Amino acid sequence: MAKNSKKTIAVRITVTAMFMAINIALSSFGIPVPGGHIYLCDAAICLAALLLNPFEAFVVGGVGSFLGDMIFYPLPMFVSLVTHGLQAVVISLVSHRTLKSHPVAASWVGVSVGAVIMVTGYTFGKIFIYSTYEYAMLKLPYEIAQAVIGAVLGILMCHGLGIGGIFKRMIADKQ
Repeated sequence: MAKNSKKTIAVRITVTAMFMAINIALSSFGIPVPGGHIYLCDAAICLAALLLNPFEAFVVGGVGSFLGDMIFYPLPMFVSLVTHGLQAVVISLVSHRTLKSHPVAASWVGVSVGAVIMVTGYTFGKIFIYSTYEYAMLKLPYEIAQAVIGAVLGILMCHGLGIGGIFKRMIADKQ
């Protein structure tokens, strides 16, 4: 393995770990709403998935959310592992493999599909965990709000603030 590729691997591991830590930190507090909270961890998951490959995105989204829940609120930790993990993988796959000449449009498609996955996964997860359809439906508007806020913030940070370009240059410098 060449020295430059070792540096690239080190950078990718470091960035993945950093986003995983941000995800866990953002899982520790939320915006209070009736019946619970809206968490901003979706913004970190969306941004990480837009930057990273599908495996790294799964580590950030799935494993990071699992650990955050395990530390702060363990009941839905397996729902978080599957839902946020799948959300991150799909965002990464769609944003990197479709509409290559239109990366911003590909990012919007990816986070939109990811938002649907997150809302659906948590809605079914709540039905299973709490054994009540009514509770899941009560939380549905807040799940949608969390998904939309996370998607918009992820896109804005990646493309609006230029974090995507910085990440690409950082990786390109190491190869």
